[in-house]
Order: sequence, then C-alpha cells, then structure tokens
Amino acid sequence: MKDNLSEEEMRQALFGTKSNGAAPVVEAPQVTADRQHVSKARAAHASRSPKLRVTLCVRSEFEGAAETLVYDASTLSRLVAEQEAKSEAKKHKFKYFELVSIESI
Repeated sequence: MKDNLSEEEMRQALFGTKSNGAAPVVEAPQVTADRQHVSKARAAHASRSPKLRVTLCVRSEFEGAAETLVYDASTLSRLVAEQEAKSEAKKHKFKYFELVSIESI
C-alpha cells in the first residue's frame, strides 16, 4: 500500500465515490397548503407569575402564644420568599420566626 495518498485517493477510500469538483444540486422543498392553520385564543390564567407559599410560626414574645402567618411570594427562589415573609412578619411587630413550610402554588 502507498504511504503517501493524494486527497482524491483518500476521499475515494473513505466515501467510495470520486468527486468531480461539482457539488450536487439539491432542490429546496416547496410547501403548499390549501388553508392556513389559525390557532384559537387561549384563556389567560388569573396568575401568570410563579408563586411560593411560605408558612411561618411567629411570636411577639419568646415563650408567648404562637400564630401562623401565611405569605405568598411571587418568586421561584425559596430563600427570597423566606426573607420576604420574615420582613412581612416584622411589619406586623413579630420578633421570633420559625419556618414551617415553603410550597409551590
């Protein structure tokens, strides 16, 4: 076998055809339709943004009575939702927070 093959010989060995330099002509497919597809309008949901529901157990005093605070955050980040819920609880004069759950709505 030859050690030095030309480019044409390598192409013929790999692909099995000998190219004559002209690329084959490929016709573009033509799409014809008798009628157009028209999609119907969809009903919009009441809330399009993703939401998380954060449930906190909050207290005004350290050993005082506990209340449950439910906060709906319009974010996908659990950390941001928890921080927003805690800041909302601070607005209502609560000092002590305990995270109960974070659920996707």
